Amino acid sequence: MRIAVVSPYGWTYPGGVTRHVDALVGELTAAGHDVRALAPFDEDPRTAPPWLTSLGPTVGLPFNGAVSHLALTPFAAATLRRELRGGGFDVIHIHEPAAPVPGWHAVAVGAPAAPLVGTFHTFSESALPHAIAATWGSRRNLNRLRVRIAVSEAADWTGRRFFGGEYRIIPNGVTLPAGGVPAPRRRLPGEPLQIVFVGQVVKRKGLEVLLRAFEALREHVDARLTVVGVEAGELSPLLADPRGVEALGRVGEAEKHAALERADVLCAPSLGGESFGMVLTEAFAAGTPVVASDVAGYRGVVTDGHNGVLVPRGDPGMLAATLRDLALDQPRVERLAAGAGASAERFAWPRVVEQVLEAYEDARAMPALAGAAQRLGLRPADGGPRRPARRLPSLEPQPTRAERLAGAARRLGFAAVAAAAAIGSYLAVQRIGWDAVASAVLASSPLWVLLAVALMGISMVLRAASWHAILQAALPYTRVRLADAFQGTAIGVLMSATLPARLGEPSRALIVARRLGRPRELLPTVLGTLVSQTVLNLVALAILAATIFSTIGLFAGSQRALVLYAAAPFVVLCAVLVAPALVRPGKRSRSQRVQGWLTAVRTALRRVRSGLDVFRKPRLGALAAGTQLAAWALQWLACFVLLAALGLDDRGAGLGAAAAVLFAVNVTAALPLTPSNLGLFQAACVAVLTSGYGVPAGDALAYGIVLQGVEIATAIAIGAPALLREGLSWREVRLRALHTTPVSVPGPALREGAP
Repeated sequence: MRIAVVSPYGWTYPGGVTRHVDALVGELTAAGHDVRALAPFDEDPRTAPPWLTSLGPTVGLPFNGAVSHLALTPFAAATLRRELRGGGFDVIHIHEPAAPVPGWHAVAVGAPAAPLVGTFHTFSESALPHAIAATWGSRRNLNRLRVRIAVSEAADWTGRRFFGGEYRIIPNGVTLPAGGVPAPRRRLPGEPLQIVFVGQVVKRKGLEVLLRAFEALREHVDARLTVVGVEAGELSPLLADPRGVEALGRVGEAEKHAALERADVLCAPSLGGESFGMVLTEAFAAGTPVVASDVAGYRGVVTDGHNGVLVPRGDPGMLAATLRDLALDQPRVERLAAGAGASAERFAWPRVVEQVLEAYEDARAMPALAGAAQRLGLRPADGGPRRPARRLPSLEPQPTRAERLAGAARRLGFAAVAAAAAIGSYLAVQRIGWDAVASAVLASSPLWVLLAVALMGISMVLRAASWHAILQAALPYTRVRLADAFQGTAIGVLMSATLPARLGEPSRALIVARRLGRPRELLPTVLGTLVSQTVLNLVALAILAATIFSTIGLFAGSQRALVLYAAAPFVVLCAVLVAPALVRPGKRSRSQRVQGWLTAVRTALRRVRSGLDVFRKPRLGALAAGTQLAAWALQWLACFVLLAALGLDDRGAGLGAAAAVLFAVNVTAALPLTPSNLGLFQAACVAVLTSGYGVPAGDALAYGIVLQGVEIATAIAIGAPALLREGLSWREVRLRALHTTPVSVPGPALREGAP
């Protein structure tokens, strides 16, 4: 048979579909068939394999949690049409026939006498991209396929859900070693559990989940993690502690299979969007069992308890517990390895190619539709009844009703806050007048503004010096440098300026713990030191409050609410200090879950209190207090300088007004709902300056805009270089800040057969 195999994905970028097509062409050629592959190729076409026709360069487009490299040029369409129409093919096999341009166009133009076979590889529940595909006629276009193949039940679900039709399931193939599947690896007593991950640093592959689980796993058993497909430079920003982790980078097939054979278990912690998972069958071929997420595409490959273990997706605690249990139960690992080796035969290429050739013969045996039915795809080419797309129950675990309600309430709350802030800002500016605000901003003195930026920058250095003293007191046996505290402070300020929910605090603690070399061990104590700075901040707020409340007529009777709001941090601080005494260690709960929670709370609160050790050491305590209060004094002065920059100091807005502004914006920042507390920040400035000092609303709003601009400019000026020095990206710091809470691993399970 002369066969054309069409792939829409760039051959230069190895992926599941490309590897499948490459192996399929080789198997069909070895079986005596004349095969021609057509696919995009981003390198010199002369370097392409002799059986590959290049469809030109690609463009990377995000889809389904990864990047798809597709050929979207007229050259690709013209080359495809010419090759298919003039190639004399007996069968045209199109992979991802709904993908632009090669997939969709190959179905549309085909060859008049050649039957079309399509293989669907993707699992996705996202309706938008499929709705877009439907608008350009994909459902009708796919009616030209005589046989539709899905690589898994998940891909079959996607096809029936969004395109309709009937599919036969033929899995992706795997090449077995020449000598057969290796015998299960015997791990000797005392040897570490060898774990391997194969994939890329994309969110849906779940590498971040595995790394968090591994950091917890190391505390319980000896283990090693080998990461294949990820360079060391890509991996290091995601790791708080690199001990026991090795990145092999992008290696060849031989090195990948060698890594799989050396491993006790392959870990595939994907978060979803997987239709099959070729790496799972490659592990089976190496005699290696799998620990994989319980997602739709993996359930068709991994049989829980036979060739691997399925765990809830996105749960690093359960993943760590599963790996720990396997490390403690070598006989179970060997039984799973034997099951993996047996399962490999099901996916062996000779068996898969036999099914593919049967699909080809069935397609050739079907009578061709004539006239408009064939040209326009009005009826299915397989001669069967129309099977339209229809809604199907999801294959993924669905959230409970309570979880759905909580999620809806959270989204509604954020939307309401954002809408209220937007509407309030618009109405305020409309009432004040755009011209008044703009003219006040433009009238500000650039030199005074630059001086304010400089003062803000110096205040950040003093804050770092204060934190350095606090860290020295809390970590007396660890060498903490001033540069470490400054790096953490600079990056924390940047993250606070660009993210809501005060993520700058865990960000700066994470940076310092990372620089000290023992992040998992030291992070709780470093987080605890932030309490000391909070205490000093409260002292500074009290000084500011004493200054502003001595001003006659300030806040026009609204000071009571502001005082209560400002008292909230003091209440929280008192709770932190006394809670460990209230949670009595001698009292046991009947519920193990509650007892574990109480233990965790006591431990966390003790670590927080350890952050207050600086106040027991006069020299370090005085240094921390002096530099922190000096930082506040410089910020106070910067606020006054900006009042002068707008000429407001001549209208009675002096140091008292600057103190009031600094107090108000920090109180409102206690619970930021937007990055940099945008909106509330300006509202606080307007409320203070208009009600307390008679500043016109337009000038007060302009002042709030300029002041926040100065703070953001300062954050970027000191934070961006710090990120570059640290070798991190904004996204990487944000990701780690969201996951600073250490993973808790449930208590060890008994070995099988134990009493």
